[in-house]
Amino acid sequence: MGRKLADEIKQAKPFNSLEQEAYLNLQRTAAVLEQALEETLRPHGISATQYNALRILRGAGAKGLSCQEVGSRMIRLEPDLTRLFDRLESRKLISRARSEEDRRVVFVRIAPSGSKVLASLDEVVEGLHQKVLGPLGEKRLRLLVELSEEVRSFS
Repeated sequence: MGRKLADEIKQAKPFNSLEQEAYLNLQRTAAVLEQALEETLRPHGISATQYNALRILRGAGAKGLSCQEVGSRMIRLEPDLTRLFDRLESRKLISRARSEEDRRVVFVRIAPSGSKVLASLDEVVEGLHQKVLGPLGEKRLRLLVELSEEVRSFS
């Protein structure tokens, strides 16, 4: 069994409420998972945010998506998508083009080299997921997914 949050953060006093303890546990867990992903991706020269954007674009196919649509699909909201796309484009992992119908809209597409980077990471990231969450087993994983979705439904 994992360590208790109070021990991890060296909190001597009890939490104000069970809701506070649960909330802080979720935040701490998300931070630990994100750090594990960052460490997994670092040797490949890509950040978790870049990885997320590339996965979204791979799923969009050859048509690509508008910058706004990519932003709405990100796991963690990215305040500066332009800079994110600038970095990915400078590495030739994506391409951008203005819409011919509406010049204000910019479409982003994954480049062949971006698809190649993702393909090389698929097994690595899946291995991380298996290592971190696999021990929970199917029944508890389904419950975790259900509870997570329920918590997010407040918005």
